[in-house]
Amino acid sequence: MKLIVGLGNPGAKYARNRHNIGFMALDRIAGDHGFAPWRAKFQGQLCEGRLGREKVMLLKPETFMNNSGQSVGEAMRFFKLESEDLIVIHDEIDLAPGKARIKTGGGHAGHNGLRSIHAHIGDAYDRVRLGVGHPGRKELVPGYVLRDFPKADDDWLDDLLRGISDGAVHLAEGDGGRFMNAVALRTAPPRSSTSVPKTSPTTAPQPEAPAPAPDERSRLQKLVDRFK
Repeated sequence: MKLIVGLGNPGAKYARNRHNIGFMALDRIAGDHGFAPWRAKFQGQLCEGRLGREKVMLLKPETFMNNSGQSVGEAMRFFKLESEDLIVIHDEIDLAPGKARIKTGGGHAGHNGLRSIHAHIGDAYDRVRLGVGHPGRKELVPGYVLRDFPKADDDWLDDLLRGISDGAVHLAEGDGGRFMNAVALRTAPPRSSTSVPKTSPTTAPQPEAPAPAPDERSRLQKLVDRFK
């Protein structure tokens, strides 16, 4: 069994925040793959279903971001899961908007949700990092991630979330390559090779110049005209 956790903050106030892209990804997976309804469990919202051959639990911690590890640790202990059974989906300011990367283990890079999970279960778990971009200066990061995605981001955000859902079966089965391919097909689809090359416009035919009129002057008149 796999436990897939999306990070975010509970409540309508935070629903469209950049920090909540993990929640958004789980909502998309649950809706697209026919998971059971969400229910309150483990200090969060839990739903269950199948992704390919894997039984999967989706968890959205409601302990607020900075205490995400409380909810995750409780669920893992209940289901008797190991670190390799856990996948965490979260926002990543060090990736450009719309980019996705997979990472196993390593540090939390200052992400408070990951910091909390590290404190409860260690760092040897898989992460799906979803790029939301960086505001440019470190001191602007807290306000930036707690602001809503602007409307201008709707297209790439929808493509990214659909790609995550498309590849969810591969993610659950541990096939990172196929998962990333599914995401790429949504976020960077290949260009068509069947497009017709542009041709230069055809030059319209020019009308022929009229033939000169025959010279009907006499030889004497021609000679006189030469000396005028």
